[in-house]
Amino acid sequence: MNTLDRQQCDIATQNWAACLADYNAIKNLIPTNFVFNFSAQEINWVKDANKNSQFCTEIGVYNDQLIAILCPMNASGQKVAVSDYPYSVLSQLPGDLKLTEIEEYIVVKSAILSKDLKTIDDNSNMYWPVANKPMMEQDKAVEAIESWRNEGMNWFYRECTEFGGKRIFNQFFVPAQNLSPEKEGFAYMVCSFGLKFSEVYQRVLPTLIFISFYESAENTSSVEKISNTYDWSQPCPPICPFG
Repeated sequence: MNTLDRQQCDIATQNWAACLADYNAIKNLIPTNFVFNFSAQEINWVKDANKNSQFCTEIGVYNDQLIAILCPMNASGQKVAVSDYPYSVLSQLPGDLKLTEIEEYIVVKSAILSKDLKTIDDNSNMYWPVANKPMMEQDKAVEAIESWRNEGMNWFYRECTEFGGKRIFNQFFVPAQNLSPEKEGFAYMVCSFGLKFSEVYQRVLPTLIFISFYESAENTSSVEKISNTYDWSQPCPPICPFG
């Protein structure tokens, strides 16, 4: 597990803040086809340490590379002070990225016979799957990731030239439910940037998309919608619920 102490974290986030108005510096740091990778050990660490409905992923620059730092939060929304924080370096995928969405349905058939053994009712009902965690539909995830790959640098260029980098994210607030695997055999998470339109802010905002992977691809469930892709990460700025 790669970790930084508190002083190193502060330096890394300051390094990123120093880049926000410099488009060329950002362009060198962020190939839009690169992702973050978090091991099961790192995800379990922040899951155990986090005491809030959200956790924080801070963006920094360490050894001239962009990094994402996992920061647990307390009940008040403050970063938990620990000796070391796990981080991941933005890097190229070692292989193809498979996004999975499985929908399972139950069809219930019923029949009623009269006392004369005549059919008086015969019907079937289909129970639709219900998502029990915040998740993206697969096509929306693909669209957001491809939008980042194709338009991410254009987004940064506009933010740097027109707004001096003041609206560029320095951290993301992520639902803690993203840390809970759907099933056993959780191995690691891939975290990709994405771009999606915000109705509230009436502009395109970046997001982090968490994609979980397991040792076995086999799923077992009943009326449930299973996905390995999660979203709803809030970029700060502009969305900074804890100041």
